[in-house]
Amino acid sequence: MARPPAEVRFPGDKNRRKKVKVRGIKQASKQIQQRLGNDLDALLEDPKIFLPDINVELGRPRRDMMAASLKEIEYVSKKRHDRKWLARRMVKRRGCMVSRALAGSLLAALDGDHSTVAVFNNPIYGTSSFIRRGNGKQAHQAAIQNYKNHKLRMLVWDEHAKSGHWFFSWKDGYEYTGISPKSPEGWIEAALEFSSIKFTGDTIRWSKGLDEETVKDNIFTDSGWLKITFQNGVIAGLSQSSLAKTEEGFVPSIALTMLPPKISEIIKAEWMWRPIGWPEDRSLPIEGLEKLDEILLAWMSMALEDSSLGRECRKSILNSIDDGYVSGNNWFDNDSKKDFLDFLSGSEDEKDAISTVLDSLETGIHVRQDGFTFELDEKVVRFEENACHPLLVSLWKDHGLTILKDMFELTGEDAEEIYNKQLQRKQGFGAFLRELKNNLSTAKKLDTLPWNNVSLPNPLAFADRLIRKAGDDGVASTVSLARKGKGLDAAMGWAWLVVHDRTESDAWRFDSASRDKGSDWVPALNMLWTSAEKILNENSEGARNDYIVAMEKLAEISGAGKLSSP
Repeated sequence: MARPPAEVRFPGDKNRRKKVKVRGIKQASKQIQQRLGNDLDALLEDPKIFLPDINVELGRPRRDMMAASLKEIEYVSKKRHDRKWLARRMVKRRGCMVSRALAGSLLAALDGDHSTVAVFNNPIYGTSSFIRRGNGKQAHQAAIQNYKNHKLRMLVWDEHAKSGHWFFSWKDGYEYTGISPKSPEGWIEAALEFSSIKFTGDTIRWSKGLDEETVKDNIFTDSGWLKITFQNGVIAGLSQSSLAKTEEGFVPSIALTMLPPKISEIIKAEWMWRPIGWPEDRSLPIEGLEKLDEILLAWMSMALEDSSLGRECRKSILNSIDDGYVSGNNWFDNDSKKDFLDFLSGSEDEKDAISTVLDSLETGIHVRQDGFTFELDEKVVRFEENACHPLLVSLWKDHGLTILKDMFELTGEDAEEIYNKQLQRKQGFGAFLRELKNNLSTAKKLDTLPWNNVSLPNPLAFADRLIRKAGDDGVASTVSLARKGKGLDAAMGWAWLVVHDRTESDAWRFDSASRDKGSDWVPALNMLWTSAEKILNENSEGARNDYIVAMEKLAEISGAGKLSSP
């Protein structure tokens, strides 16, 4: 039979040790070893040291889970010096899980070697070192061996808590209250004292931002506040500002000292708020109050952050109102549309545009803060914003053409062009409406000039063009146009520059004949421009007659011939 190949060895192999890294295991510091040693010695001395105070009557072990556990814990306690028995019990799959973890912890106490420890790491209850022995749950062993940790020690009873048993733990006390969540007096005091929010007062307590009178008399504030009432009658008021500034959530800071962590079973929570303007003698909508209860329950279940609570509570009420006008935290009745528009921040033009939209609605409307718009069956206007510009940005797509038609009498291609341009660039609506209003106003005034729809002969048509451009865009915009005239239009351009004293650097652009003719036309053209300004700025009927006279005189001296009636 062939021999197996000889094992190959290298120098130093005899002294080389394999290092195996086990997850969750570490070398304990002297401080941890000393603490664990002291706690395990105390546990060995009194294996019931980790138990809570039990001030309720227990049932029979066969029917009462806690009674059954205490019976087995008593049996394990009597066997605490029997290594073989403890070694068998700590791996036994049947029986009380707490007793299994206790047996492993007692054996660890007997072993006396605390240099290597396991690490229990929980995102809620933190990190703790313990000595792992047997098949008991790590959480149970860590809780038993760290029985002085007033939060962690409750994890021994996690399975009991799932079955409806209640435990309350604080630095100076630890109680089991059976299947009824009856919070001890001492626990309530400690919970409020060491919560993430600091309170003032005794039976009535209040956070920063509130006072005793507000909490005692249930006075509503503009931003709202939270009222919580404990089973023993202790009341605490939490302002919105105090909730928004907590690094640790208020509910976790209290709920993690009870098991199960359901503070909704031991406190009543109320949001003390109504919309600004809501009548004191009018009840809030039932639908909103039901939604409010759901939000408070979510907060007490640690599913909603403190900083979001106030906003969500107000929103639940505001979004249930089915009449009037809502903006931000304010409500206005159906007869207070003007007050509602006055409350919005923006220019008068912007408010007029929003008013135009509201007048055209056949249903209610809800404009959310994120810009989404919804039609509502109820005749209510809900604006989560109170600034006109973002509101009009949201409304423009569906109601822009209505605004152009009702405010500016714009329809057809002209309206479509302006609508699409604003839809794409979203110019500030204050400036957009103001410019549009000014431009249309000027256009309407220019339409009042005589011969508006009549083709004038040259060079009168050029004079009319210069006057209209000056009225629309200013005299400066006409200089370039005046330079480009040809023939008689060149003479009229020179006359225009003379009237406006703009000839200093432009004489070389005009031939002598154009300058001579144009100079003869200056008095009539000056009279024409003067009367045009009065028509545009003052809407003067007398100026209209002067304009006609001046144009007819200009036609005579320029050789344009007799004009038709304007």
